[in-house]
Amino acid sequence: MKLIFDPSRRDALQMLRTAAVLTGGSALLAACGKKSAKAAAIPAGSTVLALGDSLTQGVGASADTAYPRVLAERTGWKVVNAGISGETSSQIGSRLPGLLDEHQPALVILCAGGNDWLQRNSAQGTQDEISRMLQLCKSKAIPVLLVAVPELSMSAALTGRMKDHPIYKTLAQDYKVALLADAWSDVLSDKALRADQVHANAQGYARFTELLAAQAKASGFLA
Repeated sequence: MKLIFDPSRRDALQMLRTAAVLTGGSALLAACGKKSAKAAAIPAGSTVLALGDSLTQGVGASADTAYPRVLAERTGWKVVNAGISGETSSQIGSRLPGLLDEHQPALVILCAGGNDWLQRNSAQGTQDEISRMLQLCKSKAIPVLLVAVPELSMSAALTGRMKDHPIYKTLAQDYKVALLADAWSDVLSDKALRADQVHANAQGYARFTELLAAQAKASGFLA
């Protein structure tokens, strides 16, 4: 059956447009070229707080090759390495208020949850802890770049391919913060970039920094 549209039937066309908006709003926005507003660029010399656990501290490589050091060299930012190996999201969150007061950062790069997954802590509990950190930063008008961490799964164990835990996408959407997705999953899925099963080597931290810088630029933090 061939459909023929009569240009004179304006009411019918208007109904079709309304239906398109209701059923495919995101596609319509994309077609119109509407984009999310970018954050303000953070100038060189600004303090950036890199907060997390061993992946932030740089376990598996030297201090000079940990990602905060590499990121500082690449961007000109003063990147504070506030990563402590072995900490859960709750422990990381307990340090955040003091770190914000001490450093007054222009941006927080938050990477938490890896030790929660290793300790089999609940996903909801971990999500709640990270939520509290995001709420605190929001209350102080400090932007956050949230870093997704891989989840532990049978599939990852069998295939060696990591996949981000889904809470990070949910958190980024709920709090409207920038998300670095798939970076640690990609790095830790590559044997050549790993020091062990859960830590990067120097090449891995360099690769992670490349991905982080690209996301920072896409989000507007990096000019």
